[in-house]
Amino acid sequence: ADRVLIVARTSPATAENRRAGLSILAVDTKSEGYSVGRKLEKIGLRSSDTAELSFVDVRVPVEDLLGEEGRGFEYLTHNLAEERLGIATSSYASAAAAVDFAKKYVQERTVFGKKVSSFQNTKFVLAECATEVEAAQSLVDRCVEALDVGELTPADAAKAKLFCTEVQARVVDKCLQLHGGYGYILEYPIARLYTDARVTRIYGGTSEVLKTIIAKDMQV
Repeated sequence: ADRVLIVARTSPATAENRRAGLSILAVDTKSEGYSVGRKLEKIGLRSSDTAELSFVDVRVPVEDLLGEEGRGFEYLTHNLAEERLGIATSSYASAAAAVDFAKKYVQERTVFGKKVSSFQNTKFVLAECATEVEAAQSLVDRCVEALDVGELTPADAAKAKLFCTEVQARVVDKCLQLHGGYGYILEYPIARLYTDARVTRIYGGTSEVLKTIIAKDMQV
């Protein structure tokens, strides 16, 4: 990248607000003292590079301040509800894709001379997964409608992300199981869905943080 956005403390926090004093800087990557370290190897999202960045006495011109000084945290959280809804939507889509992959696989795979899709357990698992996916879609749709009219609340977005990412985890895992040993092979798309799914319960607010937001909204 020619520039990277970093959050830096440009003034001390206050007793009233520990998030005060944070600013966003657009750092020129040709700046002296800037370097890119090792690429971090993740278990999923392999096509998205994550690397360590190093800043040693890097000087940033005042005109490279993004927005106003001290309002960095405010900027970062301004669209947090929309971000969480976006993660919820992608998680629902991942779960729906997993069901499609599993349905196609079990209709083609033969075990003991019978299609895997003919076994009652297979039917039950797919039925459970399809029901969860539809419930996730309904919650996402409701939140999208709320966003369209400017009524999406932080608690609503937290509920959507919490529910959809948990559904994704359960559904993708069950659909991988229906693939048997092949589900563990990266050649099959279900394997990538499985490894990519784990982080959705972490980034954009962990499931535990989301539960705290929801409980606070409930006034408990």
